[in-house]
Amino acid sequence: MAPLAASAATLAAALLLASSQLLSAAAARLPPPPPPVGSPNSTCITTCGDVQVPYPFGLGPPHCYWPGFNLTCDYASSPDRPRLLLGGAGDTALRVVNISLADTTVTVLRADVNITSSRFRDDSGGAFPLPAAQYTLSEGNELVLIGCNVVVTLIGAGSNNSEEVLGGCAASCRDFDSKFAPETKDRERTGKLCSGIWCCQAAISGDSVPKRVVYSRFDLNGSGMPVGGEEKDPVFAFVAKEGWFDQNPEADEILSSIPGPPIPSPSDWDHLRPSTARLEIPVVLGWTVPLNDTPVIDSDSMPWCSAEAARRLCKSRWSTCLDLHEGSSCPCAQGYEGNPYIIDGCQDINECDHPELYECFGKCTNVDGTFECRCPNGTHGNYTIPNGCRPITGIIIGIAFGSGAGIVILVLIALFLVVHMVRHIRRANLKQKYFKQNRGQLLQQLVSQRADIAERMIIPVDELAKATNNFDKARELGGGGHGTVYKGILSDLHVVAIKKSKITVQKEIDEFINEVAILSQINHKNVVKLYGCCLETKVPLLVYEFISNGTLYHHLHVEGPIILSWDNRLRIATEIATALAYLHSSSTVPIIHRDIKSSNILLDDTLTSKVSDFGASRYIPVDKTGLTTRVQGTIGYLDPMYFYTGRLTDKSDVYSFGVILVELLSRKKSFSYLSADGDGLASHFANLLAEENLVQILDPLVIEEGGEEVQQVAKLAASCIKLRGEDRPTMRTVELTLARLEASKKNGEENMVAREFDDGSIGMSCPSTKEEQSVEESSRRYNIGQELLMSARYPR
Repeated sequence: MAPLAASAATLAAALLLASSQLLSAAAARLPPPPPPVGSPNSTCITTCGDVQVPYPFGLGPPHCYWPGFNLTCDYASSPDRPRLLLGGAGDTALRVVNISLADTTVTVLRADVNITSSRFRDDSGGAFPLPAAQYTLSEGNELVLIGCNVVVTLIGAGSNNSEEVLGGCAASCRDFDSKFAPETKDRERTGKLCSGIWCCQAAISGDSVPKRVVYSRFDLNGSGMPVGGEEKDPVFAFVAKEGWFDQNPEADEILSSIPGPPIPSPSDWDHLRPSTARLEIPVVLGWTVPLNDTPVIDSDSMPWCSAEAARRLCKSRWSTCLDLHEGSSCPCAQGYEGNPYIIDGCQDINECDHPELYECFGKCTNVDGTFECRCPNGTHGNYTIPNGCRPITGIIIGIAFGSGAGIVILVLIALFLVVHMVRHIRRANLKQKYFKQNRGQLLQQLVSQRADIAERMIIPVDELAKATNNFDKARELGGGGHGTVYKGILSDLHVVAIKKSKITVQKEIDEFINEVAILSQINHKNVVKLYGCCLETKVPLLVYEFISNGTLYHHLHVEGPIILSWDNRLRIATEIATALAYLHSSSTVPIIHRDIKSSNILLDDTLTSKVSDFGASRYIPVDKTGLTTRVQGTIGYLDPMYFYTGRLTDKSDVYSFGVILVELLSRKKSFSYLSADGDGLASHFANLLAEENLVQILDPLVIEEGGEEVQQVAKLAASCIKLRGEDRPTMRTVELTLARLEASKKNGEENMVAREFDDGSIGMSCPSTKEEQSVEESSRRYNIGQELLMSARYPR
């Protein structure tokens, strides 16, 4: 037996030595040649000056670039330093300084900007002109304004042929009345050059298509006269790469040369024109390849290109084809980098060159698409931390080599287990990656509080794919600002709405997870109910109750046989106010919805309202009255004070609710309505009420069916849309007013809370202490009764 044991030990040692030599030979492989950049055709030029031109971009003959991605190398201006141009070789061409395939972006310089007179009207020339349909404004740009008492808004194309605010800010003169001044940010704290005095800066939504720039006066004194500056004063507004204006020496020169107070005349700005004409402003553009392809949705909800589209576009075998909203792109697979649009363009990343990035502090072996890490021979421990591998003691070495036959068997078993373990680890790592990417810590918090919530909320992706017929387009209910909604039927026959976030930018996923966090804390009959979520896919999924009767916008503005009666409109307004009052004051942490509009109010079969789409909502700390955040909302419903100052409070929701009241009274679309004098819906309504000419805008059905309560609701709406937030009532006061109005309509009472003051302004009455206690007690009794009545009428 001794010779047999010796032979087995010798065989085991030989196997270990051979394995070590093979691993050493693999690690010593020569680095691969640099990946190709341009078209394989040798006649194609891949550089212009110091800028590299990767395919699908190209120079020269048509075979050197994908259709629509041709560039021009201009040698005329400087033969030694030629310029790479996008959009031809004229004065309006954009100079390209960088092309990124990994981020699908192009950084260009725009030199055709100058100070112009705004004339305070819509100006499509002020928006950044995109060179072609395959380009958008990417993440990392901002809007810069230099002017006197001017508000500038960048408008872009939204969903359903609507418009949305991409960004905006206000710049005021130095001698305005301080009590009407917007809040300014500290330059040392934010690092921004402009704080709202003479100039301002605002972030722009990424992956957007700008259409026009809207200019208006900055007027908050209520007198109808500007605080400073005139309509003929010049305005300098442009889109630039974020951070460029703060770091450009010429920006300080321009701002320091602005004339001082009182208010400069137009001629005082003339010396700025040569300075601004010298500027070359960088802008980051996103790009995709238009293929007009129909995506193929798999079980992980990924929008893959069809096989034919992938074959045409993605030439590297280590690339994937994604069908996005604007076009298609070909990212290299994980573990590879390079140019996916040409053959062998994606090449393996040697992770072992950067062990600190991949947490490998042991022996690293690079393999195609990934790497292997373990402790070196003779050591053991944790190779993911520095100095984590420790020498093996002599006793362990003696035991390991004491039984040759056992080692051979263990090696064979270990090889078998490693193969299965690697596959299992890769699947687990992918799920863990998606879990972290989709903010899985939220689910962990729910598990730690109540296990039954976790069991209810965790829904497998296979269940949702089956419920929606693999996310068939025929199951789409519509697309909102924060995702696409599908109708599905679960295995327990429950009909649900499944929301899939947009995956173009990380910001959309953050807002989607924000909606999960908000809805999981809310339990109210007039707020859409969250059933569960799925975080194990690249695209997070949210499952909530299916509301079958469309939106309030559909019932008010879509022509058809269904017309809301005045009683139903009054009740719907009361229910919306009740839900918002609950969010503001009755939930665990106060919540501001931030995007209240008629298309976000769902109606069920009994016309009970449900507030939905919490993707833009924000928590407000209990000890705070608001917070400063980037302006976000929908044109026509956006609180003007929130737009001017960036200060979000509960009064911002009050303003949006006031616009909905105006919609209920007039059946006019707030985002597209424009009076003969150029006023929006809210301001025109307030003017007609002040002139006692409200019948001009009221819906004929409201005039026919409504009584004296129509005037009271109109006064309440006017108080909600006042310019200053502190002049508006709270949602709790609005709820009590509408509840009393409904009760008085049923009981014949006419004791309203809203009234008109002696000076003609619209506001809310303030009863005495005893009267207030009586009002509160009566309203409390009414609300409890109404709650029981509504629960009986509309079972959940």
